[in-house]
Amino acid sequence: MSTQTAAAARLEFGVLGTAGIARKAVIPAIAASDHSVGAVASRDADRAERFAAENAIPRSYGSYEALLEDDALDAVYVPLPNGRHAEWTKRAADAGLDVLCEKPLAADADEARSVADHCDERGVTLMEAFMYRYHPRTERAVDLAATDLDDVRTVTATFRFPLYDRPDDVRLDPALAGGSLMDVGCYPVSLARTVLGEPDRAYAHAGDTRDAGVDTELAGVLAYDDGRSARVACGFDTQLVQRYRIDATNGWIEVERAFDAPTDEAVELTYEIDGRRGVETFPAVDQYRLQVEHFADRVADGTAPLTDGTEAVANMRILDAIAESAAEGGPVDC
Repeated sequence: MSTQTAAAARLEFGVLGTAGIARKAVIPAIAASDHSVGAVASRDADRAERFAAENAIPRSYGSYEALLEDDALDAVYVPLPNGRHAEWTKRAADAGLDVLCEKPLAADADEARSVADHCDERGVTLMEAFMYRYHPRTERAVDLAATDLDDVRTVTATFRFPLYDRPDDVRLDPALAGGSLMDVGCYPVSLARTVLGEPDRAYAHAGDTRDAGVDTELAGVLAYDDGRSARVACGFDTQLVQRYRIDATNGWIEVERAFDAPTDEAVELTYEIDGRRGVETFPAVDQYRLQVEHFADRVADGTAPLTDGTEAVANMRILDAIAESAAEGGPVDC
């Protein structure tokens, strides 16, 4: 592996897999930054070679193991199916590579904790790729809720989109930790926890409209002993909606197109606080690039990323409670 310093943390990434999120968002974000993608791997050598040619990546490998042996790389990006995140994050850490892993970090909280501990033991930086946390609008909403809202009582957050029928879609595969909660429900849960802290109980109901063995629709409530609550929803069966609202005794904050914000359009945050209504506009930014740059900065200075392993375990613990509640039909302690 090449040596990085705090003064010159230009990272060369390897990409484990040829997922759409890598092609559409993260590889362009890395290319637009001061960093680069040096290699891509697939279990199909021809696919890796085609992907490399299409995305101006200089090297391709027909196995993930071969990529991890590439001494020119400093870090890896892991966009594999959810059920493979843990194994290949650990194996990248064993190779001495820092890891930016797609969310969720693992299939459950115990596995996420094992991954985080493994990366700590190997001395590598681990970051879960919750890109929305790095958007200036998200940072403003969280700060506004903390400083200007009095006694936040409720958060309502939703992320749904139409997943058109594809029988081989990994998001419908229970063996690969599929389902709408894992794919997009993790965002509303993350937002609710960021604003309200850790809940005491979870209640949830889920449906499997595809008979796939995973949830394709889910609605849940996160309950706090002091009466606060969050309502979260996710799904694959309706049109795109991604929004959240934060309600307090003295006002509210609303955000549309909340999680996968467009990179080429301005976005807004609306609020009413103490009778004062406002709309704040944020210029177009690439939150994936901001995510990459945050990761690289943390690699350089050796400090924990905002969405580090500890945060990944905490979010996964609530996802586990929601899933357990949906399966059992009753409240579950978090």
